[in-house]
Amino acid sequence: MNYENLKYWMALKSIDGIGNASFQPLLDHFRSPSAVFSATIYDLSAIPGISKKSAAAIVSFKDWDTILRQLDGLEKTGVHIITCLDELYPRNLFNIYDRPAFLYVLGHLEKDDINLAIVGSRNASTYGRYTTDRISRELALRGITIVSGMARGIDSCAHRGALAVQGRTIAVLGSGLDVIYPPENKKLFADISQNGAVISEFPLGTQPLSYHFPARNRIISGLSYGVVIVEAGEKSGSLITARLAMEQGREVFAIPGTIDSASSRGTNSLIKQGAKLIDSIDDILEDILPQLERLSVQPTRREQEIVPPGASLADVERNTDSLRPIDQKILRTLSQRKMHADDIIADTGLPPADVLSTLITLELKGIVLQHAGKLFSLR
Repeated sequence: MNYENLKYWMALKSIDGIGNASFQPLLDHFRSPSAVFSATIYDLSAIPGISKKSAAAIVSFKDWDTILRQLDGLEKTGVHIITCLDELYPRNLFNIYDRPAFLYVLGHLEKDDINLAIVGSRNASTYGRYTTDRISRELALRGITIVSGMARGIDSCAHRGALAVQGRTIAVLGSGLDVIYPPENKKLFADISQNGAVISEFPLGTQPLSYHFPARNRIISGLSYGVVIVEAGEKSGSLITARLAMEQGREVFAIPGTIDSASSRGTNSLIKQGAKLIDSIDDILEDILPQLERLSVQPTRREQEIVPPGASLADVERNTDSLRPIDQKILRTLSQRKMHADDIIADTGLPPADVLSTLITLELKGIVLQHAGKLFSLR
């Protein structure tokens, strides 16, 4: 999307009284923010949720110089905007109330990201840090994108665990993307932006004010198919994320802790309330993968041509022109005999994270079957 169009998105969001909930009815009715600025007060006031004061502010808006300076700041910092009309806008966010009209992004989002949030206490214990690192590494190796808030403690461990195995990770900030918080995470911020994305709904220059974080948390859970709570006290912000996840219909998982630890009271309480107790990533994947299958659409005619029922390896090889080179390389290695993931990695010579991520993608497309013990075969 070019700057000429983006300026209308940013200007509309900057107007008092126009939040995410009122932005969407305007977009639905007028089809684009630029058309909103061409409307009359009468037409604007007829939209549910738009007061006469907000309508008048839209019609009389003149602060285009500020918007242009903000756009110039985006160009200088390398930040780009993804609107809710963009194909890269995370599809899970369409299922939450008050979704952001657009996101500021440093790095890159991917359409096929399978997101799982891992959050917890800022004052993490040694046990909490170790457990977070292990789970995030194992999930990232399975092609899961780790989502967290880049806070101290569990959040930072979750990001670093994914990065340690060259996995993807997404950080959601409660500030503008040019305001790194906490400041000691400057290197982590850079690493995440190069191996995933740092995102925010707040414009550049926004400070990390306390009331921004509950709003940030709804995006963390909204992006994800589920939320893992590692450690949380009785009044932890992570419990807000868990509550939001439940309201959004997401899976909530909790790592049990010792009964005498204050940092485990929140997680143990979640388990009492119905959160799923986990002690391995298999407990997570057995809930997440069926959810992904329910969301998947019926195969298109082209997909049926690629892998028709009863296809042989030769059939697959002849019909994979539209697949990526990495997909084709893995398919040539596989056969209908079960093959361990480590053997596939060894035979292809590809990075483990790339192989495992591709195998999950091919599994979701119905091309590959996964069996117990990290064994794979052609369907």
